[in-house]
Amino acid sequence: MKKWILSVVVIVGLCLLAACGSNQATNNESGKIVVTTTTGQVADVVKNVGGDKVDVISLMGPGIDPHLYRASQGDIKKLNDAEIIFYNGVHLEGKMEDIFEKMSKGKPTVAVADSIPADQLLTVEGSNSHDPHVWFDIPAWIHVVDTVEQELTKLSPENEEQFKQNASHYKKELEEMDQYAKEQIATIPEESRVLVTAHDAFNYFGNAYGLEVMGLQGLSTDSEYGLKDVQALVDTIVKRNIKAVFVESSISGKSIQAVVEGAKKQNHNVVIGGNLYSDAMGEEGTDEGTYIGMFKHNVDTIVSSLK
Repeated sequence: MKKWILSVVVIVGLCLLAACGSNQATNNESGKIVVTTTTGQVADVVKNVGGDKVDVISLMGPGIDPHLYRASQGDIKKLNDAEIIFYNGVHLEGKMEDIFEKMSKGKPTVAVADSIPADQLLTVEGSNSHDPHVWFDIPAWIHVVDTVEQELTKLSPENEEQFKQNASHYKKELEEMDQYAKEQIATIPEESRVLVTAHDAFNYFGNAYGLEVMGLQGLSTDSEYGLKDVQALVDTIVKRNIKAVFVESSISGKSIQAVVEGAKKQNHNVVIGGNLYSDAMGEEGTDEGTYIGMFKHNVDTIVSSLK
């Protein structure tokens, strides 16, 4: 009941703000395009493509789980004040979909993952839905860079050439990181290329770089897991002699710790190989606070633990 009331309050607040028409973008003295994004990964693309022509606000910072995220009144204002909104889509921000639908009636509201060709999206087993963690497949994510370039150019055609140059430079960096990941993952013995995490955020990563991926929870952290799930994963780890499992920065480590303890009871020592960035990036101002820095951190952490 409380969740329902909160949703109503948020939607009403959205409508009131829109009615007021206090759009920061139209009053932006800097002349920059005011952009609001959901995740840090999306924000990073916009910052790299837009450069000094954009002012970017990301709603979801380090350690924030987008699957469970609910917009606050402050978030609604940031969305309302933006000239354009970029979000991941594919139901990653599932609890905000009503808000995006309403916002799209008054301004460009872009689900960036919609630009990725269908044959590059992973389908969830037993359903018609797609895995939303698309940023872990760099060649697929490059389509997002092109989309952001196109959308910013529509709003500021006089800066088309700069956006194009910025996008080209960023895509080159992404391609270099993709090659780095392939080379590093290839150094892990083939039988050890098994990535065990708290939830199924790394299927694109595993598919792109030849890792078998196992998650305790499903694609969304909103899904439940129980003792049977823990025991099934423990049995697999013991049977296959897996040496390391990984925690995620945006999810409690309690579930993975339960797996470690369960393996210990079966006289199998499995260690926590490190902390991976999955649905959120690192702190702003750090290497891990950028998409490329986050990706490199994950690659290096996985390789050092599984080699």
